Amino acid sequence: MLDSYLLATLLYPEAGGMDELEKTLAAVARGELSPESAAGRLKRGEVRYLGGFAALDLGRSVRKGVPEVVYARGKSPAQVAGICATLLESCERVIVSSPSPEHEVKIRATLPDTPLRRAGRSVVIGGGEPAPSGGRVGALSAGTSDLPVLEEALAVAGEMGASVMVFHDVGVAGVHRLAAPLEELREFDPDCLVVAAGMEGALPSVVSGLVAVPVIGLPTSTGYGLGGDGTAAILGMLQSCSPGLCVVNVDNGVGAGATAGLIANRAAIGRTVRENGRKSGPI
Repeated sequence: MLDSYLLATLLYPEAGGMDELEKTLAAVARGELSPESAAGRLKRGEVRYLGGFAALDLGRSVRKGVPEVVYARGKSPAQVAGICATLLESCERVIVSSPSPEHEVKIRATLPDTPLRRAGRSVVIGGGEPAPSGGRVGALSAGTSDLPVLEEALAVAGEMGASVMVFHDVGVAGVHRLAAPLEELREFDPDCLVVAAGMEGALPSVVSGLVAVPVIGLPTSTGYGLGGDGTAAILGMLQSCSPGLCVVNVDNGVGAGATAGLIANRAAIGRTVRENGRKSGPI
């Protein structure tokens, strides 16, 4: 296991030939850089190399506002458990997407005293709760079969500090079921909506035509036969005539949740700016 700041030379080319860590510490010593700014600079560029199979972006949540998510499929149980253990040295929680039962067994064996809870087709490892950001994300699922992917999206948005309101099984086969949830969502006043649907994928278009916030269409691989692998759902969403609908890939709950969290958190900053009469931070 090796800590490296090589990436920082790409982020901060003004460092020249001097190691970024050395240059930053020297700036602090001269009084040109505050300790807080120095810590933020180093965290944004920190990469940790693990066993020759992973380069962990430890500064992602500071730099990007999105936590690093471990995609378990294609990785061995030992690799996933090792990555999670290393990430937990510098953060409170880790999200693991699409773990198998074997992955979960190895994680529990490696981290026996660490809480683990399911979030749809993901697991969240670690205790505590994220600090509220003030962002608000609403969510709808067309059917119960869409829940595992939608819950993964909401786990990511929740880990980014957004509060969430969700309603399930309100698809177009019984579109009258949508009326009451929309009224409650209007009271909640979300900054954006995540709408998950399989089959023909119609619900996001319907919702997008009824609300005045961005809608993130989340197609799922729910359906029969030809197109039932999510192809029909994603094509229907991409061809939507309803403005304000953006679409992530099939079953990409992580992408939908990250996008929703970024939108919501930026909107929360805007509200704070208006309330306090100050300028917003850089993007």
